[in-house]
Amino acid sequence: MRVARIRQAVFAARDLNAARARLSGELGLGEPFSDPDVGYFGLENAVWAVGDTFLEVVSPVQDGTAAGRLLERRGVGECGYMVMFQVDDLDPARERVTAAGVRTVFEVDVEEIREVHLHPADMRGAIVSLSEPRPRESWKWGGPGWERRSVGGAIAGISVAVADPGAVGDRWRAVVGDLPDGVGFVADRAEPGLTSIRVERDGVVHELAPAR
Repeated sequence: MRVARIRQAVFAARDLNAARARLSGELGLGEPFSDPDVGYFGLENAVWAVGDTFLEVVSPVQDGTAAGRLLERRGVGECGYMVMFQVDDLDPARERVTAAGVRTVFEVDVEEIREVHLHPADMRGAIVSLSEPRPRESWKWGGPGWERRSVGGAIAGISVAVADPGAVGDRWRAVVGDLPDGVGFVADRAEPGLTSIRVERDGVVHELAPAR
């Protein structure tokens, strides 16, 4: 089994346009893709290709969305929301999910990708997606022609705040598999969550701490 890699990191924002302008300016990103299918979740979004990895902002456009409830609970305009790991084969990954007693909150199986989203309460830190793109170098959520819109760099890592970093790290490894070096867990007994997304651009790592 290969080390699972971060393929996409996501945070939520009340004001999508403001978040788009800020991130594009800070990181020198290309044109984002807006996926109409996220309307299924009551959201709108922007997805940037950074190398062959992706940075996404989602923003609620309806009441009662998971992203909207998270923003309200934290009383902020932006916050970390989700991390999407690419795995070699979704079937054994799903067996690990079941063995760990983790609930799935969404799943998709189409020609381009198979994927499950895992309940944040069970993962004890954030929504986690396990994704098997087909072919493996593709990424449906980047939109058509994402390769032409990509800028150099990569999603370099994330930090997740939890009450018990050791136990939660063990749980993520039991479910996801071997984690890349850029995934870290930090102690925080307040509400757990994705607290930092690190993006490498032109040899410089920018730390986005979306809790504002």
